[in-house]
Amino acid sequence: MSMLRAQGLSRVYRTPAGEVHAAREIDLEVDAGEVVAIRGRSGAGKTTLLTMLGGLDRPTAGRVEIDGRDLYGPDGTALLGVTVASVFQGFGLVPILSAAENVEVPLRIRRTDPAERARRVAQALDAVGLADHVNQRPAELSGGQQQRVAIARALVAEPAVLLADEPTGQLDSETGAQIMDLIARLAHERGTAAVVATHDPVMLARADRVLQLHDGRLSRVG
Repeated sequence: MSMLRAQGLSRVYRTPAGEVHAAREIDLEVDAGEVVAIRGRSGAGKTTLLTMLGGLDRPTAGRVEIDGRDLYGPDGTALLGVTVASVFQGFGLVPILSAAENVEVPLRIRRTDPAERARRVAQALDAVGLADHVNQRPAELSGGQQQRVAIARALVAEPAVLLADEPTGQLDSETGAQIMDLIARLAHERGTAAVVATHDPVMLARADRVLQLHDGRLSRVG
């Protein structure tokens, strides 16, 4: 079953030097529980694609559906209640908050009941192997541990789709492999559709399917 579907997705940026076609008529389907890797050189359009799939950047043309629902409304803004979570290369943690407090941010925004919030935060941190680090702040954690906190924060709201943009870019190869294994395991266990943009061959080897993005066009690998 397709959890994420993009049809004819295009993005054109207008600059003083002319039009830049960052995405060209992209069609993409990702099933629940599937991990799809998007590979491509810097500037190929990977980040542009993920921001459109995540509701952060309106496409010039085309549509995105999450679990059969249009992601963008008639006015072009992303619809509330469509659960998409993102993990970035820079972790994006709040320095003054503990691991647990960082993870609970999405649940506070949703005004989740405090008892339920505590339960889900503990469950999420346990799932990423950080049950013993709940009170530590980002500066007290390794790069791999910080990325695990970011993954726990992304998954705590039980999203239908997980988007990861170069999630191992700041990590050594061994830690990066562990992070990709973690993303794949959680996606498979939870039925989350995951899209990972990367040029890391270790990550590509762990994906269920690999696609190539070149000059804004998406094609199958192999």
